[in-house]
Amino acid sequence: MVQDLENLVNRSYGSEPKYTEIMAGVPEDYKQIRTLGDLLEINYKTVGAKEQLRQNLISKIRTAEIKYPGIIGFHDDVIPALDRAILSCHDIILVGQIGQAKTRIAQTIAEYLLSPMPIIRGSMTNDCPMDLPSQELIFLLQDKENPMLIPKFYVDTDSMKKIRDNKLNTPIEWIEGKHRFKYVLATPDISVKDLVGQIDAIKITKRGVEMYEIESYSPGQLMQAKHGIFCIDELPVLDTRKQVALLSVLQEGKYTTGVYPVIFEPKTAFFATANPIDYTHSGKIIEPLYDRLKSHITTHYPRSIGDEMLIIIQEAKIPKSFVPIFMLKTLARIVQNARQNQGINQDKGVSVRMGVHSLELLVGEAERTRALSHNIIAVPRPCDIFCIGQCAKFELAELDDTNENRETTLQNLITNSFKDVSLEYLNGIDPGLFDSIKKEFGQQTFQVSQGILGSNSMQKSYDNQLKNFASLSSLISKAVQKATSEQDEFIKEARKYNIQSDCIVISEKIHNELRAATTELILEGLFWLEPKILDKRETGYIAA
Repeated sequence: MVQDLENLVNRSYGSEPKYTEIMAGVPEDYKQIRTLGDLLEINYKTVGAKEQLRQNLISKIRTAEIKYPGIIGFHDDVIPALDRAILSCHDIILVGQIGQAKTRIAQTIAEYLLSPMPIIRGSMTNDCPMDLPSQELIFLLQDKENPMLIPKFYVDTDSMKKIRDNKLNTPIEWIEGKHRFKYVLATPDISVKDLVGQIDAIKITKRGVEMYEIESYSPGQLMQAKHGIFCIDELPVLDTRKQVALLSVLQEGKYTTGVYPVIFEPKTAFFATANPIDYTHSGKIIEPLYDRLKSHITTHYPRSIGDEMLIIIQEAKIPKSFVPIFMLKTLARIVQNARQNQGINQDKGVSVRMGVHSLELLVGEAERTRALSHNIIAVPRPCDIFCIGQCAKFELAELDDTNENRETTLQNLITNSFKDVSLEYLNGIDPGLFDSIKKEFGQQTFQVSQGILGSNSMQKSYDNQLKNFASLSSLISKAVQKATSEQDEFIKEARKYNIQSDCIVISEKIHNELRAATTELILEGLFWLEPKILDKRETGYIAA
């Protein structure tokens, strides 16, 4: 039996794999492989994290698959740079302002480009049995000790015990790449021990082991990212001593902890993020570490309204609702105009999350003011837009950064953005129709309020009011047609990115509220038109 185990291990380690791969290092029937014996039987070979990323990216490029699902707006620059870095097996630092998807990129790479790995069940450090040299594995299967001249951490002591106890029946489970992604936010309270591990006094006391035996070691975050991606957010925030702890990992792929006489190999791909100000500030990243981060990739905010809209609709967490295309476009314009506003601190940036969270608030406001009390689907309208002030995520540069000044700045952004969007829907309209609308108004007022529904028995409902404004009603119908056409085009674009959101799909149930939202849009456009057709009062719109 002893000799059989030794022969099995040596044959498995020394022979070519008996399987066809469906991803880097993944047998086609991998879900049926559940024990150490199964792995040895097929001559399983591990593939390192960086090589997994490389091989799986090559496969996606060859089959024209989406390489980084959910990453939008980087097609021309960031994605080619990522491709080059991954194909070169580089460690990467992503440099960009807040809300530019830096961490999301690393998470996406872990989820879609790392292969599933066979890990000893319950392992904290993603231990694969094949991390062990053949002789070490043989000693464990035979329940013998193997004194190492140079102590080296292959698998943790719990995994060793499982192999000793279960032999070839040691259970393994296939862990997806997204579960081998270790995210660490660099804060002043992060310690070197947090990163690289420490000698655990509790283990020494409970197990009666020597201080410098492998059993006394508690792994840090680097070892918990073994066979995966270790991502440290805002790297420049780490002080010099902690950055030094990362140096040998990047240079040699291994490290030691202080005087602890054991070599540790995280076998991880290293990603870091940094803000441009900290990144360029002298001394923020120590020079040797800066030099060893092989690829430095600069991110940016979405450069088009369309990309901003796609990101907003992809990321927003909203209940059942319908978001008109012009409301989404207005939010995207507000955020993009904020990034061009000289009164806003552009060094700090304006995160894409401002648009995402604003949409969530808009839907909540539509629910609060109409949908819940009348049991209808929430459809945000222009009159709801000023609720987004509570998520205005920017800092003022020229004025004092007070709530009052921020509110004024946001109101100007909203007004200008809504003006631009509303006027788009009046392009190409016969000027004679505008004259007819102005005459229709005469001494009449079109009342606009968050509490007025598009259609119901109330005299002030938008539909009932429109009975007195035939020309305005005709213009609104044209605008609804235009909005519907744009909505359909946007849905097609969203599906290219696998964005499936019911909140942008038009249904019969939302027709009345969509028409109500369009009514407010057109009234606002007629207010801004030159020459002006309508004036705005607190209660609604009147002839200019």
